[in-house]
Amino acid sequence: MTRAPRRGPYVCGLDAAMDVMSGKWKVLILWELEHHGIRRFAELRRGLTGVSEKMLTQHLREMEQDGLIHREVHPEVPPRVEYSLTEHGIALNRALEPLGFWGRDRLRREGISTVEREGVVERRCTAAS
Repeated sequence: MTRAPRRGPYVCGLDAAMDVMSGKWKVLILWELEHHGIRRFAELRRGLTGVSEKMLTQHLREMEQDGLIHREVHPEVPPRVEYSLTEHGIALNRALEPLGFWGRDRLRREGISTVEREGVVERRCTAAS
């Protein structure tokens, strides 16, 4: 199933932003790249507990088309592909920071636990953490 290009018309700026961020994993991909810099596909997949290969591939392609991430293919055998944030992706991550703080406060207020991976409590999903 091919997704229609994101070109509006939009109701407001939030509508346009949500269109680019739609999908469960995109915000977490932004966060992973913000905190770890350049990542390969397998590193991203390990960092995003529960994401399927298909979904990660789809989101990475959309994020590249939207100018949020840069995909660099190194001409090696086997090929090495690395992903990093663009300035546009960094700006979006900064814009999402208050939302991350709100979510962390909600977790604390509601007593909701975070995901654990390999016995370590997950890092906070805000650019400032």
